[in-house]
Amino acid sequence: MTEESTLPRSPETAFDPIDELRLRKELAEAGPDPAATARQHAKGKLTARERISLLLDPDSFTEIEALRRHRAVEFGLEQRPYTDGVVTGWGTVDGRTVFVYAHDFRIFGGALGEAHAEKIHKLMDLAISAGAPLVSLNDGAGARIQEGVTALAGYGGIFRRNTAASGVIPQISVMLGPCAGGAAYAPALTDFVLMVRGISQMFITGPEVVAAVTGESVTLEELGGADIHAERSGVAHFVYEDEASCLADVRYLLSFLPQHNRELPPVVPTGDPADRRCPVLTDLVPQVGTVPYDMREVIAEIADDGAYLEVQERWAGNVVIALARMDGHTVGFVANQPNTLAGTLDISASEKAARFVQMCDAMNIPLITLLDVPGFLPGVGQEHGGIIRHGAKLLYAYCNATVPRISIVLRKAYGGAYIVMDSRSVGADLALAWPTNEIAVMGAEGAANVVYRKQIAAAADPAAMRAELVGRYARELMHPYYGVERELIDDVIDPADTRMVLIRALTMLRAKHADLPARKHGNPPQ
Repeated sequence: MTEESTLPRSPETAFDPIDELRLRKELAEAGPDPAATARQHAKGKLTARERISLLLDPDSFTEIEALRRHRAVEFGLEQRPYTDGVVTGWGTVDGRTVFVYAHDFRIFGGALGEAHAEKIHKLMDLAISAGAPLVSLNDGAGARIQEGVTALAGYGGIFRRNTAASGVIPQISVMLGPCAGGAAYAPALTDFVLMVRGISQMFITGPEVVAAVTGESVTLEELGGADIHAERSGVAHFVYEDEASCLADVRYLLSFLPQHNRELPPVVPTGDPADRRCPVLTDLVPQVGTVPYDMREVIAEIADDGAYLEVQERWAGNVVIALARMDGHTVGFVANQPNTLAGTLDISASEKAARFVQMCDAMNIPLITLLDVPGFLPGVGQEHGGIIRHGAKLLYAYCNATVPRISIVLRKAYGGAYIVMDSRSVGADLALAWPTNEIAVMGAEGAANVVYRKQIAAAADPAAMRAELVGRYARELMHPYYGVERELIDDVIDPADTRMVLIRALTMLRAKHADLPARKHGNPPQ
């Protein structure tokens, strides 16, 4: 039964306009038919409206263009269901306005056509104008083939608005089904991508095309599943086992972010004292620079109530990026991870940290950088892969950031990696260090081998001479107060006072203002 068959409109039939409106709205909310809903549930997937209900505060959703329908009439599109396969509107999350659109896979497989795209365009324009986050719940089959090039143009309009909204409002993409071809670029343009294991896939060309062109046999999950994008490509920022936990974390993520780039993130009251000392840090971080430890434990000790939200946890594990709170205020942590690749910076880690720094800067989130870095990861693969170019992305991001920036050297910071990780020379507002810090061009052993190469080679006992010169270099150029004496470090602090010192510094810097240069935009390394 079609919508029209339930709505008699002949002059002989009395039909109350309010009843007609109610009936049309009911048809739009019900969807195509119960069987389609059952098929969606059988795949372990919720419907578009069920997802919106989990995301937003109860009874807060206001839908727009629910009665919109496509205008195509050929190639099997004789049916013209309401919503045209996408539910659009706004509601609240913890009382704050959020705009949302959700593909309805039950209608044309969630494929995007002209009307479908125009609904999304309208919503995105409203989100930008109103200055509120935009969340997309993606579950669609790509462009609607039956509508031809107009569907592709619809994606172009979405991409243009994603770009216009970038750095203006938070944009979050939740992948709850397939996302193929050009459709995958819209999530890639947003700030965060969340995926659900087993039902989310993202790829440009599907398994059939890959097999035809390259001869490779690959499944949907192997090609573009949640685990692949969380561990290999870095596209997915978060991965979940089910939709409910995924949508709950969208709400949690939004709690760290401002509504738009002209305001600060919300402040959440905490019972964790601002002057709480952290004596455990002294034992948590080994004094011997080569002994690994988990930097996440340091972040948990410093942050309010030990809580933080790690971003891209499974990709480029040698750097940790996380959102947390200090005295109720959102902060972004960037930290080397000694547990993985000794905390060195490589191509993936540089890209991961750079994008996070840019996001924090755009959304007025202060940055805290925890350094324990022996340098950039050496190797032919890294050099040929463009470590210079990719490492420069992180350098550019820090140099360009105008939010409050505080760096702390926990143990060691060597070479170019020290400079790149928000050193004072690239603009950190405050550069701090623990008493165990070593800041130098390289480790004492390597430095002595280079500087005193001839003396060591000419010595009667090269090993003894090397040991003596290594010790001399370390004593004179790598002692913990060398950086302070040369105005590279603002203060050396007791590790137990780290939380208190950071909160005091962040409070002082809260009103920081930086004038940007007059230019259209920079040209960051790619």
